[in-house]
Amino acid sequence: MAHPDLSGPDRRGLVPPEAARAFTAGDERQALTLLRRARDAQAPGTVNWAVLERLVGLVLIHVLREVEGTFALERADVLLDAAGQPRPGLDWLEAGLAGGERRGSG
Repeated sequence: MAHPDLSGPDRRGLVPPEAARAFTAGDERQALTLLRRARDAQAPGTVNWAVLERLVGLVLIHVLREVEGTFALERADVLLDAAGQPRPGLDWLEAGLAGGERRGSG
């Protein structure tokens, strides 16, 4: 049985624009906080949660917290793979920034 949140192929809109701005500005700590808040607003075990959990893990690895980041990737990747969804990369933070600016200007 498919998860109800599998509709819509592009989940980059889940990335809070403020988190993307913080990451691209070099404020990884703020980006991490905002991504965790967004993740915690999603139902655990859903694809949306897994997308944000994976981004949290990547930011943790980026700031040299490899063990914690790797565990986050493992939790997220199992769900994403089972649902046939792509594994987001740090480029999704940059895409989130562009998407947030487009949403706000239209």
